[in-house]
Amino acid sequence: MGRREKMKSKKNKFVIALIVIILIAGGVLAAKILNDSKPNNTSEVANVEKEDLKEVIEEKKINIFSGNQRPIAVMIDNHKGAWPQAGLKDAYMVYEIIVEGGETRLMALFKGTEVENIGPIRSSRHYFLDYALENDAIYTHYGWSPQAEKDISSLKVNNINGISESTKAFRRIKGKSAPHNVMTSIKDIVEIAQKKGYSITSDSESVLKYTADEINLKEENIANTVNIPYSTLHRVTYKYNKEKKVYERYARGIAQKDYKTSEPITTKNIIITFAQNYALADKENKGRQGLKNIGTFDGYYITDGNYIKIKCTKSGRSSKTIYKDLEGNVINVNDGNTFIQICPTDSKVTFE
Repeated sequence: MGRREKMKSKKNKFVIALIVIILIAGGVLAAKILNDSKPNNTSEVANVEKEDLKEVIEEKKINIFSGNQRPIAVMIDNHKGAWPQAGLKDAYMVYEIIVEGGETRLMALFKGTEVENIGPIRSSRHYFLDYALENDAIYTHYGWSPQAEKDISSLKVNNINGISESTKAFRRIKGKSAPHNVMTSIKDIVEIAQKKGYSITSDSESVLKYTADEINLKEENIANTVNIPYSTLHRVTYKYNKEKKVYERYARGIAQKDYKTSEPITTKNIIITFAQNYALADKENKGRQGLKNIGTFDGYYITDGNYIKIKCTKSGRSSKTIYKDLEGNVINVNDGNTFIQICPTDSKVTFE
């Protein structure tokens, strides 16, 4: 090989080596850039995923029943002279059951909320204790029937009898006549409960199985209007507000409103249970009622303009009522307040 050819060969090798070096350097630099950027991208994606997950968790959170504050149950007068009542719009659950004279009485349950005015408060009836117990609630009332007094003692119910408390905590208001004019507040109840040594926290689960996902019941079972006759004297009607997706409550044809705000009393859910009531044979002969509520009974679950038939089972006075559909599944209930209507077995409930 000549000198010129040798020099040409060396030059070619040098060029090739230089190209290889450039390629290697470029590859190293590209890898470094990729490695440097990859963790940051992964971190950003992870952060986005965490935020999305957080939003999902927050969206799925049940609002109507949360925290460890112990429920407070308050007996609410439902005589016409007590209307409008205070505090019903702030209760997460309200029970309505028949009492003497064809009237009904309400028991409102509150949890984790401050309510300045609740009432008018009336006396206890013994079968309401069953529902205070199943909700692990502090039971508040103003007086009691002989049966209720006996059962509160024997069942060791954490109760507050307003008659025995100060007139500051259980005050009579102007504008309503006695006995339909006693009011209290959550703050007053909690302070009295603490003095009595009652626990004001609870880890008891909700009686109802709430879901954050909107429930769609069978559309062919229309329930835009629900009529619940308790007696010839007292009829409850609920009318569905499609815009707000709640039911507005009427009693004896009169729209029910809040005492302080005049806002309509509404509910997201309605549960109806049929249970036999009967007159007690006591010495006072006031027509006070008893209630056969232990066992399995027919009922309805109503929400968002539709209804389904259900079975309601209560195995003991302090045991939680279990609400199931006709296939035997525990029903899901919309995240929102609920009125539980425990009405006579001969009540001709209708839907429109």
